[in-house]
Amino acid sequence: LPNLLFYGPPGTGKTSTILAAARELYGPELFRQRVLELNASDERGIQVIREKVKAFAQLTASGSRSDGKVCPPFKIVILDEADSMTSAAQAALRRTMEKESKTTRFCLICNYISRIIEPLTSRCSKFRFKPLSDKIQQQRLLDVAEKEHVKISSEAVSYLVKVSEGDLRKAITFLQSATRLMGGKEITEKIVTEIAGVIPKETTDELLSVCQSGSFEKLETLAKNLINEGYAVAQLVNQLHDTVVESEDYSDKQKSVIVEKLAEVDKCLADGADEYLQLMSLCALVMQQLTQNI
Repeated sequence: LPNLLFYGPPGTGKTSTILAAARELYGPELFRQRVLELNASDERGIQVIREKVKAFAQLTASGSRSDGKVCPPFKIVILDEADSMTSAAQAALRRTMEKESKTTRFCLICNYISRIIEPLTSRCSKFRFKPLSDKIQQQRLLDVAEKEHVKISSEAVSYLVKVSEGDLRKAITFLQSATRLMGGKEITEKIVTEIAGVIPKETTDELLSVCQSGSFEKLETLAKNLINEGYAVAQLVNQLHDTVVESEDYSDKQKSVIVEKLAEVDKCLADGADEYLQLMSLCALVMQQLTQNI
């Protein structure tokens, strides 16, 4: 087993994979002694890497499992969400990785491989986890629903898969929330929409048609209503992006201007800007793009 680096979007089974592999290697009894798991929520500064990880790595691992199966002569250190470690802590790790390679294997898990320093990535075997395919997610959700005796319509399952965007953990959480909300009744697509905070397609279509009409008063009313309804503008930005990019009604130039504005608004929202002002700024630009060519 080489040193491993798992990366990819959240909810695609990175941590589950390494934990399952470790249990397979060591069996339930030795698992606790042989695996050190540190998460982003644990203290993982340079001091901990130097002391805790180093001390664990220096212990020798030998012996066999009680069920008689062969036990590998090394231990595993799992560093979950390694991209949130400081570069100093990552740098402290690279020497330990090499020195203790006889007795210890490291498994780094992260969402963004670009945040892991080059010397660490070159010491590891890299595995990229793709967002899960819709079919696999659907099967898993139906499996969970069956075991938990949850009634759910097939449209709702497809919609759950769509809104979770390849993140199975998110899909299961939504399913759980919907079940609690419905209290045993069948879960429909409408309930999933409400729980996921997705803005209904009719609303986004209405927003674009108001922009096309060129009436600023209508736009202002609609924007106020959107925010009063409690919809998140960041969510609207995501959905508008998909709608605009896939649409046949806009020229390439219009698309590029609108998408650039979406990126700008998204950044401003992430920095804590006022939702209403950003929404109005976005819609005003969309309106300008849609009406100037008529």
